[in-house]
Amino acid sequence: MRATDRSLDVVAFVSEHFRDILRRRLSEIVGLALITLALLGAIALTTWSAQDPSLSHATQTPIRNLLGFPGAIFSDLAMQLLGLAAILLLLPEALLGWRLLSHKPIGEKWRGLVWIVATFLAAGFASTLPRIGAWPLPTGLGGVSGDALLHLPAMIVGAPPAGLTLVAVSALFGIATVVTLAIAAGLRWPARNALARDAAVEIERDDADDDRGSAWIGMFAHALLSWKARIGRVFRRAPARNATRAARPAATGGRHEPRFDNLGRVAAPSIADEEEYVEHAPRRRAPVRVPPRRTGNGYTLPSLNFLTAQRASERTTLSKDIIDANAVALESVLGDFGVRGEIINAHPGPVVTLYELEPAPGIKSSRVIGLADDIARSMSAVSARVAVVSGRNAIGIELPNPTREKVYLRELLSTKDYNENTSKLPLCLGKTIGGESVIVDLARMPHLLIAGTTGSGKSVAINTMILSLVYRLSPQQCRLIMVDPKMLELSVYDGIPHLLTPVVTDPKKAVVALKWAVREMEGRYKKMSKLGVRNIDSYNARVAEAKAKGETLTRTVHTGYDKESGEAIYEKEELELEPLPFVVVIVDEMADLMMVAGKDIEGAIQRLAQMARAAGIHVILATQRPSVDVITGTIKANFPTRISFQVTSKIDSRTILGEQGAEQLLGQGDMLYMAGGGRISRVHGPFVSDDEVEKVVRHLKSQGAPEYLEEVTAGDLEDGEDGAVFDATDMGMGEGGDLYSQAVAVVKRDRKASTSYIQRRLQIGYNRAASLMERMEQEGIIGQANHAGKREILIPENPADDRY
Repeated sequence: MRATDRSLDVVAFVSEHFRDILRRRLSEIVGLALITLALLGAIALTTWSAQDPSLSHATQTPIRNLLGFPGAIFSDLAMQLLGLAAILLLLPEALLGWRLLSHKPIGEKWRGLVWIVATFLAAGFASTLPRIGAWPLPTGLGGVSGDALLHLPAMIVGAPPAGLTLVAVSALFGIATVVTLAIAAGLRWPARNALARDAAVEIERDDADDDRGSAWIGMFAHALLSWKARIGRVFRRAPARNATRAARPAATGGRHEPRFDNLGRVAAPSIADEEEYVEHAPRRRAPVRVPPRRTGNGYTLPSLNFLTAQRASERTTLSKDIIDANAVALESVLGDFGVRGEIINAHPGPVVTLYELEPAPGIKSSRVIGLADDIARSMSAVSARVAVVSGRNAIGIELPNPTREKVYLRELLSTKDYNENTSKLPLCLGKTIGGESVIVDLARMPHLLIAGTTGSGKSVAINTMILSLVYRLSPQQCRLIMVDPKMLELSVYDGIPHLLTPVVTDPKKAVVALKWAVREMEGRYKKMSKLGVRNIDSYNARVAEAKAKGETLTRTVHTGYDKESGEAIYEKEELELEPLPFVVVIVDEMADLMMVAGKDIEGAIQRLAQMARAAGIHVILATQRPSVDVITGTIKANFPTRISFQVTSKIDSRTILGEQGAEQLLGQGDMLYMAGGGRISRVHGPFVSDDEVEKVVRHLKSQGAPEYLEEVTAGDLEDGEDGAVFDATDMGMGEGGDLYSQAVAVVKRDRKASTSYIQRRLQIGYNRAASLMERMEQEGIIGQANHAGKREILIPENPADDRY
């Protein structure tokens, strides 16, 4: 018999196999008790006597029933009510006890009602039979119930059934009794019964084999560990050299370690004590050491041993009883607020449990969503998130689990979803509510926008994304530009070979780096157009193919015309055969950059977001303040993929996601992931500590020094310029500046001179436009403002003096 629930809260500390054995023994005890109860009832009925004292008959005669006074009372009530059909009251208990004792599957609950109907029909059939000898009761052989059923035809026909009518009624009751008894007992047609019997035998044989196999495995493991302990005591008395060999047999043995690429799930990096290992052996794989992974150019990718693995004791399971109790309580809470519906399903996860509510007709989903805070208060939960389940007539209610299970990055990096994934830029986001791994491809997003308050897990998520890239890609495949105005989170990565430039902490240089990314994008498009390809994948494939064949890529270029003949002159241009790596720009705090150079940042990000996908340049933006002045409409329109951690208000949630719900998150990596198309799902991000990050960074630095490009942050940044240099027109305020020349040209052409007009035309701030107006007034280009605020333009439309 396969158990439907293998979790017992009171013995959660023991192994699953032992809990299964305990459940089977309890099932046998209950089955034996039911069979005993049915046997005692049969004894009471067979030794029944109408002369025994009972509730309907008071006498001083000795009790003849073998079970004494309780047996006399039970048998008298049963015979008075059902007559000879009282024996059918004992058959369900006996059958149920036999199924529990033999570990057979229990039938459906509705068969109990069929048993009751069959019992009353049998009583009616018994009342149609003639009385046997001296029947001691005034009723018929079917008792009070049988006589009542027998008088139903008399109410229709007008007279009690007799003769052929009585025979017909008796046959009707008899056939109905046999049919209902067959249905209640679960009997089938011969063919279906044979198939069901074969399936039951197969299931029983599998269960028996599983139990015997688990027992033999436990005995074998215990024997091995006992011999290991004895050998260890012997070798501890040996010299230190022998002790070292005994403690580390794998160092000298011929064991071949598994490769990282073929791993599905990897257990803890170090072997724990033997007792814990034996306890979790049936459900966890043996701990292994992950060997280093090398690329074709000698670069060694980081090992999983740098990351912490999840221990078996940290796994938590929510029992079915607790889930059912929460579902009933949730229905009651919703009913108190006037929401009628039924909890049809529940999906427990590592952090929260999703309860699917099927509302009654006429219940609006917005009404249930608005009760999120009231549901959390009534359920004594920290928070509750309510959202519509897409594609189904259900509303999802997410409640936090009593004990939160931590998700580790190593567990995600060791899954097949990551190792066998064909993603070009894989990112490990975490696990869903159901515990499934979420591995996404940054190259298909193609850009990512992240928002969340302090403590919500945003910085840890950025670390996990960076590690997801460096664990898969070498510096020749992926280069990084990190912008960290806070100078705290990303500075640890300074010096790894994946960087194109040192971690940028100056907001001015950050703008220059973004402008370099735009220029790099345009340069890549020129290279791809020369080869006639459309994206970076096709470009790298053409370059690799040419290198493999030893060919030189050339193209024919038109350079001019012959002066004598006038014919066109063509020359062959040799193209570079260097593959282009992916470039990922990571900005940890967008709000700081927007305060320094909002227009310039927005313009550069807009160009990258719109055009950089095919060139292999991708952007990850993160901010603590998801307000409209930071996440503008232009940025949101070009970032369809977004992640929101816990935010402070519904307004911030609507700003980043377009709907509320992020304010109900639990923090510490709990996020809402919105993929392209507006589909939102809840994901629990993995955890990676600072020590793990430092270990990986030390390994990366040991692979070689980074090859920085000075032009990434050098650009057009000049000394003495302030933050205003990064306006949209990229001009200064100095003498002869290009911005001033543009302002003079606008006034001369349009014959309009006002601060607001200059501000709109040049897309600059009010202070800058006012300064330009003052300068033009000082140089005699415009006059002073009159009482109406208008200025006279003193220069002609086509002045002879071209100073301006």
